[in-house]
Amino acid sequence: MIAPLTISFRVNGRDRSIAVAPNHTLLDVLRDDLGLTGTKECCLVGECGACTVLLDGRSVDSCLVLAAEVDGGEVTTVEGLAVDGQLTAVQGAFLDTGAAQCGFCIPGQIVSAHALLAATPSPDREQVEEALAGNLCRCAGYEQIIEAVLLAAEAPARPATRATPMTGDIAARPDARTAPQ
Repeated sequence: MIAPLTISFRVNGRDRSIAVAPNHTLLDVLRDDLGLTGTKECCLVGECGACTVLLDGRSVDSCLVLAAEVDGGEVTTVEGLAVDGQLTAVQGAFLDTGAAQCGFCIPGQIVSAHALLAATPSPDREQVEEALAGNLCRCAGYEQIIEAVLLAAEAPARPATRATPMTGDIAARPDARTAPQ
């Protein structure tokens, strides 16, 4: 048996230290060890984007990143995007445009959209399509998803019209019962 490794990293603004098996992925650690189930498990080969998170500010498929590679890094999951319980402009735009259909791909889509808008605050449609190309939607809601990202880019400070603010600092809690899914 291979001895576990202890890694330390920051997830959703909270410092964490955890023992992991050398073959465990970041996805395994987020979902199984930390209870952050907003990051979805799907293809496990980096094809669908359902497990997209931000690692040191860049979007990655967490199924392709070994947990040991995250040591000393910073991870933001979909649960960690809301600030002080307020949904971001991207999250609000997804609600406002009806982009969140079944919801399975949406966390990855939202995280990818955040990465895009951080790098390119005013993208055109082609840039949005390119940035989200690694995120598959089984419901074929691409038009609403693209519309949501463009809407968020137009008014990044605009609050969501249908969202209810969350209470407390649940974005950093490793508890799947209270973290937004």
